[in-house]
Amino acid sequence: MIFVDDPTEYIEFMAKYKDWISIRKLGIREHTKPEEVVFHMAGIRTTIDGKMFKFLGINTEMLDRFAETATANAKKNYQSLGQIISSMSGKDAKAAIEQACTNKVVAPLAENYLLNKLITNMKFDTGISQLEMSKIFPELKPPRAPGRMGKGKKTQ
Repeated sequence: MIFVDDPTEYIEFMAKYKDWISIRKLGIREHTKPEEVVFHMAGIRTTIDGKMFKFLGINTEMLDRFAETATANAKKNYQSLGQIISSMSGKDAKAAIEQACTNKVVAPLAENYLLNKLITNMKFDTGISQLEMSKIFPELKPPRAPGRMGKGKKTQ
């Protein structure tokens, strides 16, 4: 039996690997806008991107710290972005990548992670994120972090 408001199409993502479980579902109805679908897909991408490198044994926290230090005093413009990207060929970046890898064969992937982190720390993005989508489409709101409550919703 099909109800009038039943979704006609779906985007479903389910993953269970070791202690990681992720379930994302979106029922697409006649009135669902394309930007809502893309917003949902961007959330799935963020979920996956955050885990792939860790599953390979890459210490992303170490690379995050390196990227934060490397971009801390840089102006957020294209000229500075070029200089930051050029630093990837330096000894410090290569050492950070090497230290972040438990298996040296994944070093090129750790390099990809670091490059992307440097770019995002410079306030640029090479993909579509939920944050960027919510700036363009204000009606789309990124989900709040788990455990956060507004001032009026706190329980005593």
